[in-house]
Amino acid sequence: MSDRLKKLNDLLRDEVGRILLAELEKENDALVTVIGADVSPTLEHATIRISVFPIAEEKQILEKIKKQIYHIQQLL
Repeated sequence: MSDRLKKLNDLLRDEVGRILLAELEKENDALVTVIGADVSPTLEHATIRISVFPIAEEKQILEKIKKQIYHIQQLL
């Protein structure tokens, strides 16, 4: 992996983490952590990996993220 992609992955991970903190944490007591980000070599796609604690809140949090995905993308 090139240094450029690694820096971009780290930046994307940090920014998505800040956005999720602002958008989701104020509504829940769950802890949402962005574990990592992988940007494709062509920079067309990215995959964000998150974890949710407690596990019982996982489905609820993922549903909220799915509902707000376009808003989150706009903020990014």
